[in-house]
Amino acid sequence: MMKAHVYVTYKAGVLDPQGAAVQRGLVQLGFAEVADVRVGKYLEVQLDGVVDRAQAGERLKQMCQKLLANPVIEDFRYEIVA
Repeated sequence: MMKAHVYVTYKAGVLDPQGAAVQRGLVQLGFAEVADVRVGKYLEVQLDGVVDRAQAGERLKQMCQKLLANPVIEDFRYEIVA
């Protein structure tokens, strides 16, 4: 069994209203140094029956492209941790 961490975020230049709201809230709470916040998704995926890291990477890439991320507006990256 392998485990992976998947990170999905908006592409640069795509409006992130949730991130903007968090940034404003932090500034209002006294954290004036916060210039920008980008909000994304974090997923933990466990893979059974995967032979090696190369196969796991290919399957994760397919998962991200087909469901976990919207390739038009989001970027993704993953790391295989176990």
